[in-house]
Amino acid sequence: MPLGLNKTITIFAFWARRRLRQMRKAVNLGAGPVIVRILGTFAFALVATSLASPAFAQDAPALPTPATAQPQAAVTAPTPIVAPSAALRMMEEFKDTDVRFDMNELVDILRDRRHEGWVLAAYPDPRTAQPLIGAGFSLDLPEREHPQLDANNPHPFLEPSSADLWQAAGFDPARLNDILNTFYERRRTWSKRTWRKKMFGLPAQISDDDAIALVRVGAIQAVYNAKAYCRNFDQLNGPQQMAMAQLVYQMGVNLEHFNAFLTTINPGPAPRGQQVVAADAEAAPQATTAADSQMFAQAVQDAAVASTPVVMDQSPEYWLSVQQSLMGSQWAHKYRTRAISVIAMLDPAYSDDPTAAEKRVGAVLRPAVVHRHRARRGAVARQVSATKHRSGKAGKAKRTAVRTKNRKRA
Repeated sequence: MPLGLNKTITIFAFWARRRLRQMRKAVNLGAGPVIVRILGTFAFALVATSLASPAFAQDAPALPTPATAQPQAAVTAPTPIVAPSAALRMMEEFKDTDVRFDMNELVDILRDRRHEGWVLAAYPDPRTAQPLIGAGFSLDLPEREHPQLDANNPHPFLEPSSADLWQAAGFDPARLNDILNTFYERRRTWSKRTWRKKMFGLPAQISDDDAIALVRVGAIQAVYNAKAYCRNFDQLNGPQQMAMAQLVYQMGVNLEHFNAFLTTINPGPAPRGQQVVAADAEAAPQATTAADSQMFAQAVQDAAVASTPVVMDQSPEYWLSVQQSLMGSQWAHKYRTRAISVIAMLDPAYSDDPTAAEKRVGAVLRPAVVHRHRARRGAVARQVSATKHRSGKAGKAKRTAVRTKNRKRA
């Protein structure tokens, strides 16, 4: 309704009510009937006009609004859809029922302070000086490419960055940046001796629950890569699967160099590292010899045989050979206590008597021999140098006494 018409109607309605009140007064004072009728008729006309005016205002056509005055809808850019990383998909897809052992038991073994460090602040790796936290979780590793060298294993390797694993554990990426900034600032000014003195007294940057969550993420990644190292991982029993997961967790990509162990634990027609080359019919030249065709047919046949699942041998003799392929490694002698528990789990009878299985491995896996002849040579050298040093002091004192005596004589 236009503003002017609304105001006019309001004024007329007010004036009509006022006239009605005057009419009532005139009747009460004894006015003539003619005057009363005139006032009543006039007031009735005003009231009717005021009541009909709103309907008239509603039926009136609305004036067109200028195009510039129409509100425009805000144009928003579409929200980009970020695909989840491989580590996040790994955490979402993994279920505890995918393995035949208790994941909580594996996490308890990996967080054992006798085997791994347990520091709730970033500290440098003793060999590489890279930042670690918790039970040895790396904080600044980039995403790495780990090709699958076994043509008969369909499982690829998963080597995400530390940031992806951190986010897969449910932590804020900004928190990781703050921890790394603090670590690098300390590393610029602290020496190795300072780190050793202050490492276990640093303020905690993560809680115990956070460290356990990081261990669990690393354990899941180890299980995922254990399937890439062992073709028949799903056929192993619970302790054997746990042993493979521990090997991958402790060695990482270095397990790729254990050729004897990987060849023994992957029985099949094609050895590890042999790639099956698929020929392209369109790219091949038309003049193909009969020998090439025969070789291609043989390759296809070998690939079909290799793709057939092999039943895992659970005889004691076979698994003894698998254990022996690890016993001769430098890792087994350097970390003997840890190696005994891991290698013993590969025994098919481990679940019957774990202590007996560990004793059998410990009887074969002797401690590393410590050569002490170098220390003896060093002690002898220090003793000789000290003797020469003392003799030199005695000779100097003797010469000084002779000179003093000669001066007195002179």
